[in-house]
Amino acid sequence: MYINACSTISHQNSFQNENWINELTLLDENNELITPNYKEFIAPTALRRMSKIIRMGLTCAKDCVKQSGIENPDAIIVGTALGCLADTEKFLNNALTLKGLIPPTAFIQSTHNTIAGQISLELKNHNYNVTHTQNSLSFEHALIDAILCLNEDDSNILVGAVDEEIPLLGELTGQFGLDSIKNKLTSSASFFMLSNNKTETSKAKLVDSYTVGLNTSDSKKIINEFLERNNTSLADVDLVLSNSYGTVSDSEIKNLFDSIEVIPVEQHTGYHLTTAAFGMHLATEMINQKSGNQILIYNTLNNSNIGLTLLQSLEA
Repeated sequence: MYINACSTISHQNSFQNENWINELTLLDENNELITPNYKEFIAPTALRRMSKIIRMGLTCAKDCVKQSGIENPDAIIVGTALGCLADTEKFLNNALTLKGLIPPTAFIQSTHNTIAGQISLELKNHNYNVTHTQNSLSFEHALIDAILCLNEDDSNILVGAVDEEIPLLGELTGQFGLDSIKNKLTSSASFFMLSNNKTETSKAKLVDSYTVGLNTSDSKKIINEFLERNNTSLADVDLVLSNSYGTVSDSEIKNLFDSIEVIPVEQHTGYHLTTAAFGMHLATEMINQKSGNQILIYNTLNNSNIGLTLLQSLEA
C-alpha cells in the first residue's frame, strides 16, 4: 500500500511545507498550534460555525486530497480519541446553565463522527465513512480499517486522525495520574491518501499496522512477532519513532529495540492521544528523504495499549 499524500497541522511548521522535518524544534509549554489561513480552504459562512478540531480536520483532508489528485476517495476513515471536546464542553455547560430549550448546535457538532461527516459533505463524497475511537489506538484502528478496504476492491482511501486540546484537559491530567504531561497537551490533525497504486506523488509504503489493547504479554515479544509476520526483523529496522504519553520512560522503550535509534515523537508534537498519526507523517517524510528504508512507529500507553505501524521505502 502506498502513501501518496500527507498533510498535517501541528505545533511544527508542517502544513504545506515540504522541508518541515528539517525544521523540527523541541516543544515547550509556550509553543502554539501553527494554523493555516482556514479561509483559503473553508467558506467563511461555514467557518464561523466550526470548532478548532473541525477546521483542522477538514483543512488537512482537503489539502491531502488536492495533493493526491484523487477527487473522490473510495472511503473516508478518521481516528479520534476524544472527539470534538470544545463543542462537548459547550453543550454540557449549556445543559447546566440554560433554562428551557437548549440550543442543539453544540450537541450536533460534539459527536466524534462530526469530523468525518464534515469532510464527506465538503467533498460531496457518498462512499464508506467511519470514525474509530479507541483511546490511544484510534489512529491505528483507522489504518487497519483502511488496509482492509484496500485488500478488497477499493483503490484510494483518505485516512487521518484529529484530536484537540482544551483547558479542561489540563485540569484533569492530575486526576488521571498524568502530571508529567501537564502544560504539554496539544492539538493536531494528520491525513493521508493510501492507495493500491503507485503514482508520481508516492512517498513511502505502508506495510502493516497492528494493535494490542490491555496488553499482559511481553512487549518485545509482540514487536518481534509483528515484524516476523511482515517478513522482517529488528535488525532490518533503521529507526523507531516512539510515544508513550509520558507513562513509560524513554530508556525503558529504548531497551526494547537493542541498538536501534529511537526518537520520542512527543518531544516534537506534545501530548494528544493520536500522536501516532503525526509520527506516521514524520516517518513518511524521513523515508522520502532517504533517512532509512524501514521505520517502525511504536505507540504505547502504560505498556498496556500498544500500536505498531511499519513503513518502508518505495525501493524496499
